[in-house]
Amino acid sequence: MNDPKYLTVQALTKYIKRKFDADPHLSNLFIKGEISNFKRHSSGHCYFTLKDDKARILAVMFQANSSRLKFQPENGMMVLVTADASVYEASGQYQLYVKSMEPEGIGALFLAYEQLKEKLSKEGLFDPAGKKTLPPFPQTIGVVTSPTGAVIRDIITTIERRYPIAKVKLYPASVQGDKAVQSIVQAMDLASKDSSLDLLIIGRGGGSIEELWSFNEEKVARRIAGFGIPVISAVGHETDTTIADFAADRRAPTPTAAAEMAVPHIDEVRERLLTKEIRNTRAMNEFLNVKRHQLSLLSGSMVFKKPERLYQQQMERLDRLSSQLRRELYQATDTRREAWKSLDRRLQRMHPEQLLIRQNERLAHLNRSIQYRMNEVLKQNQSQFNGILSTLEALSPLRIMKRGYSLVYDKENRLIKDDSTVSAGEQIKVALSTKELWCEVNEVKEREK
Repeated sequence: MNDPKYLTVQALTKYIKRKFDADPHLSNLFIKGEISNFKRHSSGHCYFTLKDDKARILAVMFQANSSRLKFQPENGMMVLVTADASVYEASGQYQLYVKSMEPEGIGALFLAYEQLKEKLSKEGLFDPAGKKTLPPFPQTIGVVTSPTGAVIRDIITTIERRYPIAKVKLYPASVQGDKAVQSIVQAMDLASKDSSLDLLIIGRGGGSIEELWSFNEEKVARRIAGFGIPVISAVGHETDTTIADFAADRRAPTPTAAAEMAVPHIDEVRERLLTKEIRNTRAMNEFLNVKRHQLSLLSGSMVFKKPERLYQQQMERLDRLSSQLRRELYQATDTRREAWKSLDRRLQRMHPEQLLIRQNERLAHLNRSIQYRMNEVLKQNQSQFNGILSTLEALSPLRIMKRGYSLVYDKENRLIKDDSTVSAGEQIKVALSTKELWCEVNEVKEREK
């Protein structure tokens, strides 16, 4: 049920916002505070908190205003801002909408100058090792400056006075104002396409830091540092120092000094050329005298009087070398021929047929050796057998029995050695040398001794 006595949150927030926006005391506020939680969005808007030791407030600076900043805001920096106070409806918080900002205590331009100088220095943009050397005798010099100022007149006058053979090409650019940076960069881009340029001078006359500020912009500094030919910076007076001076290959205190730095003096060039001409003439005369003396010596030498001596010795040397070559050739041929013969003999010996013959001969030799050894072993064994046989025959009882002895066995065919084992009436066997006698014992009695 809708009750008209109750407001929605949105309605209350809108009411409070209208009160903020209608209050003249909350517009064009001048506020001092410390920056914290600073963040620059990809859209260019800047979001941060402005605080002091007792309070803090959210702040936003939209891209239309932040793009005009000459310095980079950082956390912890004390700043002076001009802003309007209003309410952000989505969260119901009040915040500051900053329109301008500058650092407290020092100028914004000076701070921006120091910040950019430190940034580019850390990147190595000012490194002396990367500086290009000025050409000693430039033929065409480009100048980026205002076409209506005194700078171009001073540069042209100085170059025509010092080195009239050099050409000067002007690349007009606006050197002051909001469009100066883009104008300078475009003029340098146009000059970079001119292959006839040997050197570029960029500069303007003196002025305040605001008037010279276009030469303190990052785009100009990077374009100068990346230029293909040497660049001389001549911005302002001798006491004025810009970022362009650090980025350039050389800095001149004034445009006139830049022209003097760019070209030599024609009189000095003439004097150096005259000195070199004198030195070259003297050196050439000395060289000719030395060569004349050498020619005189050579003219009186035996070589020119009898030139045949030159080739006669070479002819003799040629004959000796030819003879030596033939000898060495024959020797090498003989050596190769003997080597080939040796290889042929080796091949013949290693031929399978020759190997087979030698193996057959070796086999026959082994057969003969085996046969001989077998015969020898057989003879030895036969002789040994005969000896043993003779011994056995000598020891055999049969041999004794042939001399009249006999052996007596009992009925069990046991040899009777003891007469106590024999009794009368027993059957016994008497073994003679060729016969056996079966007998019966009639009587057993003692033999007479």
